[in-house]
Amino acid sequence: MFANLKQIFNSKNKDIRKKILFTLFVLFIFKLGTTIIVPGINKYELGTHNLGFLELINVMGGGALERFSIFGLGVMPYITASIVIQLAQMDIIPYLAELAKEGHTGRVKINKITRVLGIILAFIQGYIMSFAFIKNGTVLDYMQFATVLTAGTSFLLWMGDQITAKGIGNGISLIIMAGIIASVPTMFMQTWEIFTEDYSSLGILFFVLFVIIYLLIVIGIIFEQSAEKRIPIQYANKSTSYLGKQNYIPFKLNSAGVIPVIFASSLLSIPAMFVGMINNSKYEEFITNYVALDTVTGFIMYFILIILFTYFYTFVQLKPKEMTENLQKNGGYIPGIRPGEETENYIKTIIYRLTFVGSLSLAFIAGLPIVFSMVSKLPANISIGGTGILIVVGVALETYKSLDSQLSSRMYTSTRKRGRRRWKV
Repeated sequence: MFANLKQIFNSKNKDIRKKILFTLFVLFIFKLGTTIIVPGINKYELGTHNLGFLELINVMGGGALERFSIFGLGVMPYITASIVIQLAQMDIIPYLAELAKEGHTGRVKINKITRVLGIILAFIQGYIMSFAFIKNGTVLDYMQFATVLTAGTSFLLWMGDQITAKGIGNGISLIIMAGIIASVPTMFMQTWEIFTEDYSSLGILFFVLFVIIYLLIVIGIIFEQSAEKRIPIQYANKSTSYLGKQNYIPFKLNSAGVIPVIFASSLLSIPAMFVGMINNSKYEEFITNYVALDTVTGFIMYFILIILFTYFYTFVQLKPKEMTENLQKNGGYIPGIRPGEETENYIKTIIYRLTFVGSLSLAFIAGLPIVFSMVSKLPANISIGGTGILIVVGVALETYKSLDSQLSSRMYTSTRKRGRRRWKV
């Protein structure tokens, strides 16, 4: 890690430094935008003081929803649209299923469809939230506020694309991470105040235990993201190793990363969005007692959804049939396994077993702060903040790997150039 920092500040890596600075500049604009309130709203009359399960959107947006800023919706509508489109690709909508099989061209079209659906959902969610949190408004007022919120989400998606193209890492994920990081100091301060006031002398002990749990979350997610199983492969008419390096296919313990946690959280937040709009006490009571994360049923649904989305996203990314076909095209095979259907079934078995362990560990890590909050009766924003820490660590690891691969490729290129110069001499 320290070696990579030295390389970044190396005079030969100016373009990488520019990418990092560009990424930080865009994230600064995002943070600045979270403080700009939607025009025409009196912040003292907002009903966003108790967001409940919608605290997830607030945490990911760096407190933007609580302030009802222009970035109040964040990128959550796009995430919801991604869930819908990816589910629809599983032969539910034939057109999308065909696009998914067309490779890069199909992915570009699917991404455009996802963006359009995300913007439509942003307007719907913006209207619902305007109606829920702003009283005594007219239909035109709510449409105006929803339009501003939709424009904010569209601008965030554009900024995310700019980071992906000109910066470091995945832009959408980094925007989510930046919002959560901005919310973390407030979360820890609130926890300290609650523990020291409610538990007196034991408060410090509870707070230390709280910090230890979060450190365990960080360690756990690093281990889960780094663990992998390597399946050795051989190639026809080639030696099993090249320069002492064994050929293998790496299968991660959790190939889906923290995406299942984001998906499960955003899916469970959808029913809560309608609480303010429907204005039905029975519906609100049902959401509070059975869907909220700090309830037993809500926690069980959250746990199960993480496992299901881990399996779903893993098999969206890793396709055993395509992997088997690519091995055969390149003349590769797994020792002791016949090429073709037997290889495909073997790869499926490996992925199923790894994903089972990976999904359970991910669900356990995500549920740990929620269980602690249920036992200690901490508010919802703190329990959801635990999920936020998990997302931050996962995105930070992916961004570090992206930066590391870029630096490694540069070192390899510069080494080759030096080698050519020596041979010419």
